[in-house]
Amino acid sequence: MGVGETKTSNFPPSLSHASVVRKTKLSPFLFTLLFFFVLFAYLYGEDLSQLVGQRRPADAIQPALQLGQSSAISARIIESEKRKVKLPFVIDELDDGESCNLFRGKWVRDEVTRPLYQEDDCPIMDSQLTCLDRGRPEKDYQFWRWQPFECDLPSFNSTMMLEALRGKRMLYVGDSLNRGQFFSMMCLLQSVIPPHAKSFVTSGSLQIFTALDYNATVEFYWAPFLLESNSDDAIVHKLSDRIVRRDSINTHGDHWKGRDIIVFNTYLWWMTGQKMEILQGSFKDEKKQMVELSTEDAYSMALNSMLSWVKQNMDLTKTRVFFTSMSPTHAKGQDWGGEPGGNCYNETTMIDDPNYWGSDSSKSIMRLISDILHEHQDDIPVTFLNITQLSAYRKDAHTSIYKKQWSPITPEKLANPVSYADCTHWCLPGLPDTWNELLFAKLFYL
Repeated sequence: MGVGETKTSNFPPSLSHASVVRKTKLSPFLFTLLFFFVLFAYLYGEDLSQLVGQRRPADAIQPALQLGQSSAISARIIESEKRKVKLPFVIDELDDGESCNLFRGKWVRDEVTRPLYQEDDCPIMDSQLTCLDRGRPEKDYQFWRWQPFECDLPSFNSTMMLEALRGKRMLYVGDSLNRGQFFSMMCLLQSVIPPHAKSFVTSGSLQIFTALDYNATVEFYWAPFLLESNSDDAIVHKLSDRIVRRDSINTHGDHWKGRDIIVFNTYLWWMTGQKMEILQGSFKDEKKQMVELSTEDAYSMALNSMLSWVKQNMDLTKTRVFFTSMSPTHAKGQDWGGEPGGNCYNETTMIDDPNYWGSDSSKSIMRLISDILHEHQDDIPVTFLNITQLSAYRKDAHTSIYKKQWSPITPEKLANPVSYADCTHWCLPGLPDTWNELLFAKLFYL
């Protein structure tokens, strides 16, 4: 019965008028007493439970609420109580609490705190990301800080991150964009670790950075589709005809077990056209059974497989799972009003249109990711790192032509730098550092 409603009853004829009066007077009293009892338990229950040595679970007040509490009030109290149960690693809340959307904001020039480290001070950085070392003539792209509209983004604290990782393992899983974020995290952490107390090794698809004094690792695992594919070789994987095997998450997933924090991404490798080839059986089958799915259906298949793996293999009361949204490209200058035929080459300023999103396909994939993660949020709480729009402004921050090239550049291409500019990956230090600041904030401050 909702607040303000009148409950009607048909009393038996044998009941006297006096008994009816007593009943109608007593019920509101009991209702009020019960309401204040539940409210007191809600406000002070956590402190009381700590006195007896145990934390009350989120749904422990449900039986009491069923004794006659208004359904509307019950729902609000239960939902509030659930929000009080913090995810693993969380130590505090942002000043503005739930009103702060970290992913809505603007870029602010900051020559005091930026960059967060120097390129020369991070010798383990991938040579495809060291833009200054590869001849980039300016470094304005390094001096920008993301400022949310509704609150401040907490400063990344390397020592705090290492302490949280003490005795634990953190893993980035996905494609080369996630590998760039992994290298960013290594560069952020290694600055406070003495040379003798850190190591970095590569073994096939797995790269491992170890902070020896903390018995902690930060790792990257190459799996561009998350599912098994014909592009799983960590070195040789540039294939035009990409094939993904259905129901194969455990092929890679068996190498992810035992981690305390996992950061997934997958997007870029799916964007090869309107359709994807899906293998029904095994890559070892002589006659392979193939089906063709739309890109969105195939991508949905991968996300749902990832969520199923997380539910079956991770203890979500102790571990955290993140999913990083798509990293935008800037391969077509006309998308932001640039010259036809242009791209990110020679771009040194960002896009200043606050509503800029990039292509329509970006929006559709973002809706798809949001719908799937939201659908499973109650039983598989994955923290969504929405980097897409804030990164879409940064046409100035790509590696462009300033990276290690896998093969010699022909004279024809050298004469036209636009033809070989990399408008997908990002320089370090740079934009991926902000992605890790957002991860840091969500890990510790929700």
